[in-house]
This record gives sequence, C-alpha cells and structure tokens, in this order.
Amino acid sequence: MSEFLTELFSLDGKVAVVIGGTGELCGAMGEGLAQAGAEVVLVGRSEKKAASRIASIAEKGGKSRFIAADVGTRAALDTLCNEVVAQCGRADILVNGAGVNSPTPILDITEDEFAHILDVNLAGVLRGCQSFGTYFLDNNVPGSIINLGSISGLNPLSRVFTYSASKGAVHNLSRNLAREWAPHGIRVNTLVPGFFPAEQNRKVLTPERVTQIIGHTPMDRFGEAHELIGTTLLLASNNAGGFITGTEMIVDGGFNAMSI
Repeated sequence: MSEFLTELFSLDGKVAVVIGGTGELCGAMGEGLAQAGAEVVLVGRSEKKAASRIASIAEKGGKSRFIAADVGTRAALDTLCNEVVAQCGRADILVNGAGVNSPTPILDITEDEFAHILDVNLAGVLRGCQSFGTYFLDNNVPGSIINLGSISGLNPLSRVFTYSASKGAVHNLSRNLAREWAPHGIRVNTLVPGFFPAEQNRKVLTPERVTQIIGHTPMDRFGEAHELIGTTLLLASNNAGGFITGTEMIVDGGFNAMSI
C-alpha cells in the first residue's frame, strides 16, 4: 500500500513555487509539498518569515529556498519565474496564495483600499498564472496551478466585502484558465479554505465572530494549517489528480454545507 500511495502522490523531481509561502497556510502547504519530494520555492517579501519554515522543511529531509518577490507587477512575476528556472532548473507547480484583507464597513471602503485588495488578491493571481502559464506552455510542461480561494468567495460574508468580491473573482478566473489550458495538459484549480486562523484574518476574529463561525461549522472548530496539505498534494500530483481541473476543492469542516 505504501508503494502505491508513493507512486500516486510523490513529487520527486518536481519544483513547486508557493507565492505567499511565508504565511501560515501557504507555508504549511509548502512544507507538505516538500515532504512529498518537491523542491519548494517559498515566495514573499520577508526572508526572516521564511527562515523558520525553511528550517522545519530541512529538519524533515525536504529541500526549499526563499526568493523575494511582490505580486504587484507582471514584470516582477516574470522575473520570479526566470529566477526559479535559473536556480532550480524547472517549475512544475504554482501555488498562488498572496492575499490581504480588511474589516472596513462597506460604506467606509475607499477606492484606494478597494483597488489595493483587488490588485493583490485578484490581479496578483492573474499575474502569477500568466507568468508561469507562459513558461508551462512554452516548455510543454503539464503544470498544476493551485489558486487560493476562500469560503467567502462562494458565500459572501459580512465585514470582508472587498475580500469576498476578490475571492469570488479568483474562483471564476481559475475556471476560465482551466478551460483555456486543459488541451495543453495544464490544470488550474482553486483550493478553498474555510476558517483557518491566520495573520490576515485575526483582526476580524472577535469573540462574537468566533462564536458565529464555530456555530456554523458542523465540525465545531477552526481548521488547522496542516489540514490543507492532503488537498494540496492531490491537486499538485499529476498521478493522483491528473483529471481534476477547473474545480473548487473545499476544506471547511462542513461550513459550506450549512444553511441555517
């Protein structure tokens, strides 16, 4: 059985790029990819934040490195892709996980704030897909792109209006890209976390909010970052997930299954 599972999920010889890999959720996903055999490139703006994750990966026998990049321009993402290929020899898997959030009431959202959140959460994802998608197409690589969506992109949530709008658009973008690139063997999917406490959402997790969330989650708790790893490996592996594209993989403890 272990040989069978290894053949299904092994990422030996693959290079996985994790944009947002210095954060809690994508960092855990990156660690899982490394344990499955991939060489992982953690991408963010702070090498200091990446250091502990790189050390953890090394302790478990994995291989990773950090490359600084910002998702704010296509040129920066093109440079990132070129650097990954120069340093690692190839790229096979892209996790698009950069994101920002704000609890601003809807009537107080400024145009600048709205534009900033959409630029990072939506345009940043598009730029990553364009840069690495171009590489996959030009080099006939059957790549896997995993875009980070959100449960709020499926069912809009109060107090995160712009974030919800941006993530809903990411879900739509991912489906469109999946359709466009499927004939080339490139898969594009959206991993949809439910409620996982992380740096970007802690400011909206008031005690009242926590009670509401847990009351709407059948499993009666928040998710833990490592619980995203299994889905990540399924979507990353062309053996295990080779016929999965254009879909949302929801990991939410049943939150999306609840109506009242």
